Amino acid sequence: MDFNLKNLNQFQQLTTLDMHTEGEPLRIVTSGYPQIIGDTILEKRRFVERELDHLRKALMFEPRGHADMYGALITEPCTEDGDFGILFMHNEGYSSMCGHGIIATVTAAIECNDIQVYENDVATINIDSPAGRIVAYGQLIEGKPQVSFDCVSSFVEVTDQQVTIEGLGKVDYDIAFGGAYYAYVDADKLGLSCDPNNVENLIHFGRAIKKAVIADYQLHHPEHDDLSFLYGTIFTSSKVTNPTSHSRHVCIFADGEVDRSPTGTGVSGRIALLMHKENIAINEAVTIESILSTSMTVYGHKPHEYFNKQAVIPNVSGSAFVTGQHRFFIDKTDPVNPGFILR
Repeated sequence: MDFNLKNLNQFQQLTTLDMHTEGEPLRIVTSGYPQIIGDTILEKRRFVERELDHLRKALMFEPRGHADMYGALITEPCTEDGDFGILFMHNEGYSSMCGHGIIATVTAAIECNDIQVYENDVATINIDSPAGRIVAYGQLIEGKPQVSFDCVSSFVEVTDQQVTIEGLGKVDYDIAFGGAYYAYVDADKLGLSCDPNNVENLIHFGRAIKKAVIADYQLHHPEHDDLSFLYGTIFTSSKVTNPTSHSRHVCIFADGEVDRSPTGTGVSGRIALLMHKENIAINEAVTIESILSTSMTVYGHKPHEYFNKQAVIPNVSGSAFVTGQHRFFIDKTDPVNPGFILR
């Protein structure tokens, strides 16, 4: 038996290149989507949300994906000097920015020779994201792609707030923006372990804190209403595996997803917080671990005023790797089309 499908016309087909960045998956759509309509990247995001959400579900949900799958859709650039646009998807919908997604996508483009990079020469890539312009830097070092990126203006929204959570009591939180808004919570202070064996508790309390913070504090992004939402809860911990790491992050985002990486947008917001609360200096790099003990390095530079807020541009670096290529089929007669999620 060769198991080669003979009548492919009966299926809608989608192809992807799959990656991971520091353990966090990224499924990059390479074909199967129709033209994405919109003059701006935010208009394009609204279009896919309104018209093509069944394709997100097909790729993110079971049986093709899982509750913690993450995806990227590449679009035409929306600015004169942009190289490409990018939209991010997950189990709940579409995010405003994704650092691990930027690192993985640029790494993939280098691996596929879609971006020409030469040994020890740095290529600059201008990316249109829903949160704004992302400038990525790619180079080859001993034949392997190395990628970092400058995030959007990142700033502290509020500090030293408090909500009450059943099972935890009083929980102090800060909110910062690093391409998305996060509530940052000290896990050590709450007696919560940030190790993989405690992931179910982290999901439970991360969801509860996110819900409580949304009810407690109203967010208004100064530039785009589309960005005025709390994306997730980030638990921070000083208990690290590598003694050179500053701290550990466990990010619970979207509908209870757990980021396997330290979270690119999360470390972007965190560096703004650290510069505000711990006097981390301009250009002073810190390394932040994930729940898997993988890491990203971040520093804040280019301090500036952003709509009357003190902001910095975070630079984030990490490593990404190819994990596979997929050719997915959608059968319209399939009773579980376009998908489902069971944890």
